[in-house]
Amino acid sequence: MSTFCRLLTRTATRTRIRAFSQTRRLLSNSDESEWNKGERSLYPGSKSRFSHDVMQCRPWSLKEDGEGVSLYRVMNREGELLDPKEDPNLPDETLVKMHRTMMLLNTVDKILVDAQRQGRISFYMTNYGEEATHIGSASALDSNDLVYAQYREAGVLLWRGYTLDEMMNQCYGNHLDPAKGRQMPVHYGSAKLNYYTISSPLATQMPQAPGAAYALKRAHAGLCVMCYFGDGAASEGDAHAAMNFAATLDCPVIFFCRNNGYAISTPTEDQYRGDGIVVRGPGYGIDSVRVDGNDVLAVHNVVKAAREICVKKNKPVLIEAMTYRVGHHSTSDDSSAYRSIDEVTYWDREDHPISRFAHYLKRKGLWDEKMEEELRRECKKRVMEAFAGAEKSLKPSLETMFTDVYEEMPKHLEKQFKELKDHIAKYPDHYPKNVST
Repeated sequence: MSTFCRLLTRTATRTRIRAFSQTRRLLSNSDESEWNKGERSLYPGSKSRFSHDVMQCRPWSLKEDGEGVSLYRVMNREGELLDPKEDPNLPDETLVKMHRTMMLLNTVDKILVDAQRQGRISFYMTNYGEEATHIGSASALDSNDLVYAQYREAGVLLWRGYTLDEMMNQCYGNHLDPAKGRQMPVHYGSAKLNYYTISSPLATQMPQAPGAAYALKRAHAGLCVMCYFGDGAASEGDAHAAMNFAATLDCPVIFFCRNNGYAISTPTEDQYRGDGIVVRGPGYGIDSVRVDGNDVLAVHNVVKAAREICVKKNKPVLIEAMTYRVGHHSTSDDSSAYRSIDEVTYWDREDHPISRFAHYLKRKGLWDEKMEEELRRECKKRVMEAFAGAEKSLKPSLETMFTDVYEEMPKHLEKQFKELKDHIAKYPDHYPKNVST
């Protein structure tokens, strides 16, 4: 054991002994101390009162009426403020940017889904119905805060300045793609935008996030980490380890759960019996809140408040954003096999985050139908231009299949590279010609 570990262990032990002694002293000073009455536990793992009623000793459970933890919202489905004091009063240009970014993301989704269906890209994941979770959260963060995303937070990148060209190049995996075509489409990443590259395996970003947050705390950076994940990822072991590490190490990290109702084809009713994900936070000692994920202003408010707790107190916060995944899980999924068309149609038409926010902007006199139509045409034009440019670009050089693992290509990879070139030379008709040299 290192000197540092031994010192840390001795310090923690002395602290526990001191706390126990002080508690006994405090209780014994009163005439009828709780210690003597046996009403409060001194077990080191809890701070509980004793009870002779077994029902009072049960932890949180669902109420008989089926109600769960309350849901914070700022506006209703018609864009009306429920309490004017909860309006964040963002500048008009910021509000318009929020709507424009959500609309742009929606257009990207439509075009790239069609591209995948036509065989022009291999894979895609849409963000339909969850746009407010992206833009509401991203607008409340500092641009230098670190983001550990899952795979459905493309709007966060767009908000931070990720260009359509960068997005299309990544999805096409051409020679302009920083990952050189070695990542699946939608597995974005950007060092300059402090957005860590997405990984396919579920929940791997979750234990990494508190580690990065701990480093920020040690550096007194005044920043936090935003960690996005879904309700399905919350069932992974990594989620529990991540939250426990964050709580015990006092890490400035926001755990942002998008509870969209389904873990691919598994509905939440088959994932857990508790009331969502938010109730798990108190079990780890983490401040937790549930928010209407289709209300972009409500999401903005809770993330702003959570960030303040993280930065000022070096504490983690858990946010559960209740939303609905309107699209299929991915282009490899057919959601009609496990949910009804009527269910999807309801959320798409009756409570979509983009239309709700449009109602709010219209009430403020910042938006109208003509502006909406012009924006649709503008977004489509911009996306199609970037799409066409990425599609025409050359594929990465063959050599990139063998680089970036070793500083210098070792002999066995040089041999494999030569074998590949010889094979292509022998069967040229079976390989694409649009490859960068």
